[in-house]
Amino acid sequence: MKVFTWKNALRTLIWGGATVGVLGVAAVIAVAVYVVRVTEDLPEYQQLAEYEPAIMSRVHAGDGLLIAEFARQQRVFVPIENIPPLVINAYLSAEDKNFYNHGGVDFFGMARGGLRSAIQIARGQGGPLQSGSTITQQVAKNFLFSADQRIERKVREIVISRRMERAFTKDQILELYLNEIYLGNRAYGVAAAALNYFGKSLDELDLHEAAYLAALPKGPSNYHPERERAAAIGRRNWVLERMHANGYITREEMNAAQAMPLESGERLSGSQYLAANYFVEQVRREVFDLYGEDQLYDGGLSIRTTLDTTMQLTARRALRNGLEAYDRRHGYRGPLTHFDSMDSWRDQLAEFTPPPDLDETWTVAVVTGLSSSAAEVGLLSGERGSISLEALGWAREPLTREDGFPALGAQITAPSAVLSEGDVILVEPLRADMAEDAEDLPPADAYGLRQVPEVNGGIIAIDPYTGRVLAMVGGYSFEQSEFNRATQARRQPGSSFKPFVYAAALLNGWTPASIILDAPFVASGDSEMRFYRPQNYSNEFYGPSPLRLGLELSRNVMTVRLAQDLGLAPIVQIGEDFRLYDQVQPNLSMALGASETTLFRLVAAYSALVNGGRYIEPTLLDRVQSRSGETIYVHDQRSCEGCDVEEWGPEVEEPDLPVLGERVIDEVTAFQVVHMLEGVVERGTGARLRALGRPLGGKTGTTNDFRDAWFVGFGPDLIAATYVGFDTPRPLGSGEAGSRVAVPIVQEFLESALQDYPAAPFRVPEGVRFVPIDRQTGEPSVIGRPFTIMEAFKPGTEPTRGQSAAEESLSFGSGALGGRTPEEEPDSGSEEDEEDDLSGLY
Repeated sequence: MKVFTWKNALRTLIWGGATVGVLGVAAVIAVAVYVVRVTEDLPEYQQLAEYEPAIMSRVHAGDGLLIAEFARQQRVFVPIENIPPLVINAYLSAEDKNFYNHGGVDFFGMARGGLRSAIQIARGQGGPLQSGSTITQQVAKNFLFSADQRIERKVREIVISRRMERAFTKDQILELYLNEIYLGNRAYGVAAAALNYFGKSLDELDLHEAAYLAALPKGPSNYHPERERAAAIGRRNWVLERMHANGYITREEMNAAQAMPLESGERLSGSQYLAANYFVEQVRREVFDLYGEDQLYDGGLSIRTTLDTTMQLTARRALRNGLEAYDRRHGYRGPLTHFDSMDSWRDQLAEFTPPPDLDETWTVAVVTGLSSSAAEVGLLSGERGSISLEALGWAREPLTREDGFPALGAQITAPSAVLSEGDVILVEPLRADMAEDAEDLPPADAYGLRQVPEVNGGIIAIDPYTGRVLAMVGGYSFEQSEFNRATQARRQPGSSFKPFVYAAALLNGWTPASIILDAPFVASGDSEMRFYRPQNYSNEFYGPSPLRLGLELSRNVMTVRLAQDLGLAPIVQIGEDFRLYDQVQPNLSMALGASETTLFRLVAAYSALVNGGRYIEPTLLDRVQSRSGETIYVHDQRSCEGCDVEEWGPEVEEPDLPVLGERVIDEVTAFQVVHMLEGVVERGTGARLRALGRPLGGKTGTTNDFRDAWFVGFGPDLIAATYVGFDTPRPLGSGEAGSRVAVPIVQEFLESALQDYPAAPFRVPEGVRFVPIDRQTGEPSVIGRPFTIMEAFKPGTEPTRGQSAAEESLSFGSGALGGRTPEEEPDSGSEEDEEDDLSGLY
């Protein structure tokens, strides 16, 4: 037995201390080696200082409205000096009240977190461990590619936090945190969260809204404003209590904010955003092609587009109205589905998924009963309504003739001929489009039967002098089909190509008064057809007629004869100069629009006519800026000397801007064509536009067998063009020509869109001489005589007066040619001479 002595005790103490010291040093070395090993791949100071978080690109319309965002992570970067103190104080109170006092790591906080985690483990409770992370540590997580709770990650987090404190100021760290943190609802950073949850910018947030955003970092899904409302309000109120405890708000402010309801809503939703879908997708494609995927989705680009949101809404409404009107002319295709049992029809209706993107006033209903005079319907809301026999009159059975043309079944004599009990259908209140004070207002429970059209189309509006696309709709519904018929559908333009044939003639010696024979015409065909025999829509011929009349009334035979006399080379050349076609198969049917193009190309070509002969590439983009504000793309690159002045006044000379575009035709010829196209509206197939009461021009187009219907209508400063057809081409139906199908769409659009434009005449360039002529004979005339118009000529090409008898002759095209006298030529803008016979050469 060893006897205790102080000497032995001292020796033991020395050896114990040495052992502990050695073990301590070993532990320190081990910890140091471990820290070095797990942190060797961490970024250094320079990398941290150069770090830039991914920022979403934002798309604005030309009138300033935000219409889209492109992002992998929805984030709007806001400098710390622009973040309101209200928001900063809310986050400091909720996440790290000592942020400005620690060096990146709050060891007391970590100790408290460790103690809570130990208690959590002892109690057998699940969930993540409590770490007591500072704001600096939370920012550090973004460099570590991991959010787990392992010790290795925590060590890396502490090290990188210390490095961040040396690389950044406190404000820079806080700036990164407030712009980087994920806050749910697809939002990264406080600015994006403010927009996504409340539709507000940061400086518009109320106290209770800022507190709610500060409640989200601990778990956005746990505090969702709709699904977890009670927890969300509780956490928000806790943040308000912390703000009061830290002296940022008074008790009265805290109590008032805690009493506020929590209300959130979807942004970038509603009619303006829905209408812009096709336009936005085209913008996305173009920016992707210009700058690539990373810049588009992470680069924080500011994309300013040409879109006019008011015009876009008008264009979408006009196109949908036109497609729906056509569709109802061709019968009812049947219910969406059918309920075999009506015992719980409301529950069944609630489970039914209707077609997407219906008209705002349309709703789903089920037929609950039938009588001899009406069909009774039930709505999801529980309301009841009825569809009268009269309102079902359009819903005849759609049939197909042997030649492939659509036809209709028998007239509707009873609701049971259309509907059956249990049919699930689309309905619309008959009051939907009527003013409340309208006479003969139908009953509130009166509904009309509706259906989503099978036919489709597109519409574009453009500024002819800048090429800015002001509106573009590529189909009935983007949610139903993303295929853009305005830019992607390649179809035959039919008679809408004729103005370019006549422009080629004017360039090669013809005048608007030149006489062309409208008589039977036969040309050699090809391997599929021995002879090519173009026909007018009326199947009649009208004898010698002025060139103007051929364009105004869309005469096919005259146009083909003109093309033969002119030769195909000038027509091919002008089609390529106006960018309508890349490669054209030269044959006579080309003169009637047999080659394929797009609506986008067609409206650009017409712009070159209206603006005086200059081709301007259409654009959807005005300007693109980088995340730092640097302009990296601008469409209009003209320099404007004299524009940068402090104040405009009489003594300041107006700057002279260079003219945009490449000249493809001279100004006088372009004006002559436009002047003749005014006649299409005044006396031809576009006559419906006369109701707008202002100078307008236009041209219809209808391809063989009524497969496609076109119309381009324009004023001096605005062009609108539309196309209607089935995606898989088939006949629209007998008589469904451009004047009936397409003109009403452009008419509805222009009626609204032109309200902000003055009713001005078309600009007349120098070198135009107006001479009165008889529009039916092309001979000189006198103002006041029937059929006299003022025609535009190039000086020296105007007709001269001949013999007196010839001057007074007003008739041509005798019945010997199988035609009518010109006095009988329809003048109402009906489908006369509207269909193009393209058969025989392709």
